[in-house]
Amino acid sequence: MEYAAASGILLVSLLLAFQLGKDYSRKGKYIIWGITTMFVICPLFSWLVSMGYAHYERSGWAAVAMLAILYPSTFITGLVLLLMGIFRKKNAVRRI
Repeated sequence: MEYAAASGILLVSLLLAFQLGKDYSRKGKYIIWGITTMFVICPLFSWLVSMGYAHYERSGWAAVAMLAILYPSTFITGLVLLLMGIFRKKNAVRRI
């Protein structure tokens, strides 16, 4: 039951972030997705994957190990997205 609740919350938050970022510039989208990744996707996704792996391995330590790997890596990904949105120039022109 808790897997379904976590999956539902994750899906709803992804849809909400997509809807919120639809009308923003690239800078705003980076900020929205960075915050969503750090505070919603990171904990729920890490928990879902690590608990699934723990059930597969039948070991609670497997869940701890997976959480120790997944949580910081996805949090840093979200932090990088947020910082890209904060420090991106408003009218940045791409040069080829």
